[in-house]
Amino acid sequence: MEILKNALGLHEHALPLRNRRMQVIAENIANADTPHFKAKDIDFAKALDAARSSPMMATKVNHFAIGELPGADGMMFRTPFNASADGNTVEMSVEQARYGKSAGDYQATLAFLENRISGIRKALRGE
Repeated sequence: MEILKNALGLHEHALPLRNRRMQVIAENIANADTPHFKAKDIDFAKALDAARSSPMMATKVNHFAIGELPGADGMMFRTPFNASADGNTVEMSVEQARYGKSAGDYQATLAFLENRISGIRKALRGE
């Protein structure tokens, strides 16, 4: 359905990436007391570019999974502001702030999608 792809635009790719970023930040928060745990984050712009690019075509079905988020694309380790004695790079205040911003971004993407879908419904009904 090419009409829906054009109508939803960037947001159909952004929503799963925003969800994955929230998961990564939640993992960081959960491992705040784990020695030598390295905080991770997703470079949203890089991951979105990878998700929007045309997918590779496999010659056989088992070569790679289709429809998954980019594996290592956009994933990076975060450099801490303050070093910890046990080698853990998770900083709770930073992670909580990033999680809050990420949750707001996720809600905004959902609102954009909801508005676009509402517009499509109205157009199909002839309103």
